Formats: sequence, structure tokens, C-alpha cells
Amino acid sequence: MISTGRRSAILLLGIPTLALLGIVSFAVADDLPLKQDSVRFAVIGDMGTGDKAQYEVGQQMERAREKTMFDFVVMLGDNIYGGKGPAEMKKKFEDPYKPLLDAGVKFYAALGNHDDPNERFYKPFNMGEKRYYSIKKGNAEFFALDSSYMDPQQIEWLTSALRDSNAAWKICFFHHPLYSDGKFHGPDTDLRARLEPIFQSSGVKVVLSGHEHLYERIKPHGGIYYFVLGNSGELRPHNLRPSTDTAKGFDTDRDFMMMEIAGDELYFQTISRLGETVDSGVIDRK
Repeated sequence: MISTGRRSAILLLGIPTLALLGIVSFAVADDLPLKQDSVRFAVIGDMGTGDKAQYEVGQQMERAREKTMFDFVVMLGDNIYGGKGPAEMKKKFEDPYKPLLDAGVKFYAALGNHDDPNERFYKPFNMGEKRYYSIKKGNAEFFALDSSYMDPQQIEWLTSALRDSNAAWKICFFHHPLYSDGKFHGPDTDLRARLEPIFQSSGVKVVLSGHEHLYERIKPHGGIYYFVLGNSGELRPHNLRPSTDTAKGFDTDRDFMMMEIAGDELYFQTISRLGETVDSGVIDRK
């Protein structure tokens, strides 16, 4: 079950017909509640351009960290576009997020189609030199996947790891979205056919993906909440073609998302490059 807050707002997608679909009117929740002993983290995707907009998102993230004290970031792939030498890694990762890194924030990367698999050896990405892996934070476990090469070994690992996890919240993150209303790429239906049955049988509650250069929250499928966030550096303006699956969307600027897990509730807040809240709400695990 998902609920939103009290104040009304209009989501700007650059597509006037959205109002006729009843999609653009939504409620903006208050900021994250910052409950005691909660798990707080940020989410970014398709960010590694080295351009001004990526730096501006990084600045908003640091402002959010100062307020919420989140201590890790989930990266949804296409972490580094183009060259990946030391100077490029500095320009496209270390410099944009320097205040966060200096504050001890950990970044956990999933690989995208523009990434080099050798990025798993880059220590600041905290991948443990693996293409796919899991991390535990409080009552949550996060499963990073390599959706560009979903080989049988990875499927076997994922099935076993999800089955053996006793976490209250199981969250999977990877690059290619199983559901998307983006016009440029759309959903990866082959990957959906392989992964969704595993997710549904294993108690996965939230799935985070990038690839499409926009933000979209999908209406739940089989009790799973799907988010697409691929505009933390790249942007494809007016790329969203909303459907009845679209709960919320944003395709006119860059953004990032913050999440807070407190007991059986997961709060989320998506913030634009200009510091505006474009979506927020809470998911009840039960």
C-alpha cells in the first residue's frame, strides 16, 4: 500500500494531455520523517556525464545529506559515460560528489550498458569486485544486479540469495527497467519474464532501475513497487509517454531520490536539480 501527503501539487511533464488522464494531480508529502534508527539513503541513475547538471544534482544531494544524514547512495548504472581513466573518474564521480565522499557516504554501484565491467574493481563503487552482490543495512537487504548480462549463474545466485535473506525489506537495483513508459527505450520485457517471478516469489518489495533518462514511479505489479530514475546526469526531455501504469513522472529536469526505511514503512522523496520535490510518499510493507 502506498500513500502520499497532504499538500496538492501539479507534476510538470510537458504533456498537456496528462490532465485528461488524471495522472498529473498528486499530493506532495512532507520531507522524510527522520525517525530514530531508520535506514536513510539516496538513489541516482545515469549520472556520470561530468557536466554542470550532474554537479548541481550533487550539490542538492549534499544539502539533503546535511538535513537527513543519509549515509549511503545506490547507483543504478551508467555510472561513467565515455572515458574511464583516472582523470575521467575524478571529473565524473569524485568531484561531483566530493562533499558526500568527504563526509563518509558510501556509494554502491550497479553496472549499466555504458559502464565497463572493470568498474567493479573501482573501490569507491564498493562492489566488492563483483558484477552482482548484496549489502545489508538495518532491516533491509539490497541486491545489485548486472542487467546487461543476466547469465544463468547470476539468476542462480539471485534466487538463492533472496531465498536465504531474512530481511524485512528486500530491494533490488539494476539498470534496465522491467516497467517503463519512456518513449526511447521502454520496458525490458525479456528481463521482466526472467526476474519478476523470482521477485514475486521471494518477497521483493521495491525495484529501482535507470536507463530511461527520466523519473517514473510505476503503479504496483504483484505487490512490487517499481521506480525508474535515469536522469541524475543525463536527460531526455519530454520522453515520458504516460500510461495507466504511470503513478508519477518527471521528464523536464534532472533529479535524485531519497529513501528512509523505518520499521514497516518506506518513505521516498524525489528532488529536482533545483531543489523542488517532484514526488513523495510512503510504502507500507504489509
